Amino acid sequence: MPILLEIKNLEVQAEGKKILKGINLQIRKGQVQALLGPNASGKSTLAQVIAGDQRYKISKGEILFENKNISKLSPEKRVKLGIALAWQAPPTIKGVKLSSLLPKISKKKPQINEGKELLEREINVNFSGGEKKISELLQVIALHPKLAILDEIDSGLDIKKLEYISKTIRQALKKKKIALLIITHQGQLLNYLKPDRVNVMIQGKIICQEKNYKKVLRIIKKYGYEKCKKCKLLAD
Repeated sequence: MPILLEIKNLEVQAEGKKILKGINLQIRKGQVQALLGPNASGKSTLAQVIAGDQRYKISKGEILFENKNISKLSPEKRVKLGIALAWQAPPTIKGVKLSSLLPKISKKKPQINEGKELLEREINVNFSGGEKKISELLQVIALHPKLAILDEIDSGLDIKKLEYISKTIRQALKKKKIALLIITHQGQLLNYLKPDRVNVMIQGKIICQEKNYKKVLRIIKKYGYEKCKKCKLLAD
């Protein structure tokens, strides 16, 4: 499959501090990839930079989407190109119901099987952690993106909600052939989605890229991320 997203030697700063350090990443059309790493490793920063968050400054490298350099494009233009991000900590939007938002951002009438009880509520107002994740996922799917970035979509979910979110993602992938970047530090979701490749990020660097996600999860569970710094993933 053709390359959809390509990140070349990307270095990113915020408030004069280097956060991302020479990131190289390729995601092909329809491919599922995961980005694992401990807290504060730079995973969410990478997601936000791909989506065009203006708080971060690209000091080196470039981001290509369908062979087009999008490094300087606004978030709105990136959404129109087909990039959608489910935020780890989505904002509260008072006065706007989910039922009003979804038809406006979707080219087609969204089909809602789960989460119907959220439709007539103001977005993320008094939502539980699980309800916020479902709301974010519904919004991403409604955009019909070419690339969906799910930042900690599995964080704080009970088994029932995790299974629902996994099922919803699988259905969207199958119907729309969406490429997917799953960002997580837990790894549970990967057992449901079976990614094509896993990337491990520590201290702003991708230190390992591995096709066997089960191997990655097994080693991280056994040794923790500290061992990853010594390239245990490749040596084991």
